[in-house]
Amino acid sequence: MGTVHIGVSGWRYPHWRGAFYPAGLAQRRELEHASRRFSSVELDGSFYSLQRPSSYVAWRDATPPGFVFAVKGGRYVTHLKRLRDVRAPLANFFASGVLALGDRLGPVLWQLPERQACDLGVLEQFLDLLPRSTAAAARLAREHDDKLRTPPWTDVDADRPVRHALEARHRSFEDPAALRLLRERDVSLVVSEGAGRWPLLDHATARLVYVRLHGRTRLYASGYAPRTLDEWARRVRGWHDDGHDVVVYLDNDGDAHAPHDALALARRLADIAVPAASSPAPP
Repeated sequence: MGTVHIGVSGWRYPHWRGAFYPAGLAQRRELEHASRRFSSVELDGSFYSLQRPSSYVAWRDATPPGFVFAVKGGRYVTHLKRLRDVRAPLANFFASGVLALGDRLGPVLWQLPERQACDLGVLEQFLDLLPRSTAAAARLAREHDDKLRTPPWTDVDADRPVRHALEARHRSFEDPAALRLLRERDVSLVVSEGAGRWPLLDHATARLVYVRLHGRTRLYASGYAPRTLDEWARRVRGWHDDGHDVVVYLDNDGDAHAPHDALALARRLADIAVPAASSPAPP
């Protein structure tokens, strides 16, 4: 049977203070609080820039055993280089401290631009570069170049699998050849709902099914109605029953909808979802 994690995309939103985070909670303790309400979150800052090893260590230490981070790959790889000639940028990303998460490291997410169509040759070369274990990621990290401005982190405490997910937002990724490539490499094609702005590509291409819910009617803004959460709960349960591991992240952060919708979805799946830590959240 697969595992199911329900969480949110990012956790540092000023407008969540008082609406999700208790009034008076120090900002430095927000991750600690979120990690006691959810079993996983997406780490979003790594998309915008290379983070520091000390940050990954702090994030790891703020969370309880059993908690996992999905780490968003850098936009330099996905949006600037468009997946082309990215061996050194990938090395820099993995050397930046990602491996310091240790057993908290979950899947790595690669989000593509909306208008990026599928190029099978580029896709295959990119997928073949992705490390499939922490030991392989450490070997790749040692190839970092001088664009890495912090001391590299290339140590691993144990060799663990590394899973990858590709969030494509263009219909061309439904090409049977592209789906076959993803299945052969066991890379998840993200099921991404974006208020109709891009197609919802619903294809289970890996053991992991990775879901991102950005809003059904308004991108990043609208909350999910109970009947819509019921619908997503049924779909998650179906993937789980078929033997998939499933991660779902709510990214409709406006008006603090995301954490409340994630909690509501988790309640619907309480019998199969990985529970949040039993230790209490900070006061």
